Amino acid sequence: MNIIFLKKSVLASGLLLFGVLWVSAQTNAQPSDFAISTPSYKAENAGWLVNLDEAYAKSKETGRPIMANFTGSDWCGWCKRLTANVFIHEAFKQWAEKNVVLLELDFPRGKFIPENIKGQNASLQQAFQVQGFPTIWVFRLDKNEATNQYSIESLGKTGYMATVEEFTSGIDQMIKK
Repeated sequence: MNIIFLKKSVLASGLLLFGVLWVSAQTNAQPSDFAISTPSYKAENAGWLVNLDEAYAKSKETGRPIMANFTGSDWCGWCKRLTANVFIHEAFKQWAEKNVVLLELDFPRGKFIPENIKGQNASLQQAFQVQGFPTIWVFRLDKNEATNQYSIESLGKTGYMATVEEFTSGIDQMIKK
């Protein structure tokens, strides 16, 4: 199953909890069940993925870190502002295409999310100790293919930023560390 080991101690207990929660939520699942595609469910913004395994595959292919947006897309005012002020702009999209793999982890109140994605998002919320929205985490994943376990290298986190330039320069600093 997908148990996560962390290279930085800041998230160690949360990531261990992620592994325990993920395994307990998927007790009858096979490793291939985690890569289930959800074609009917898509992120709010084009270009964002909703499945951690897909984000990992793209990150591995491109060498770019994952930027995960923990959001309440249909109720969180600051999340809506971040989307309107940053994520929908062409300058952000061009920057993201060159620098990160985009992963949306949504916690809506009024729209449907498949159960496997709900479980994934809730487990990652606990693993990263996200207490408010929006929260953006930037990280790299490695996967031990023999054990099907992830290890995470946290690069940093942020929240709302008012402009594309402010947001991307902050993420650039995290990536360059």
